[in-house]
Amino acid sequence: MANTQTKKTLVPRTKISSEGKVHYSESFQAWNTLMLKKELFSEFPQLKEKRSKFSYELVYHRNPKEFEKAAKKLVKEGKSIMPLMVWIYKD
Repeated sequence: MANTQTKKTLVPRTKISSEGKVHYSESFQAWNTLMLKKELFSEFPQLKEKRSKFSYELVYHRNPKEFEKAAKKLVKEGKSIMPLMVWIYKD
């Protein structure tokens, strides 16, 4: 896991729910582009700042039991970070 001590977590004021697509990037020749919808940018306008740098940590648990265990650990450790849940679908 990344060191969350040196990073400032973005926390929404309300629940954000959005759907999008994964796109193929010709310039990188890879499936590496996640298109984020305006709901996320409305909540976090700082994401539009071109000079700012943002990072992310992706954890994809294999099953609900593993996810539940990880969530309980976050709460137990008093972490102020909230996981961003992403479902990946094959259309």
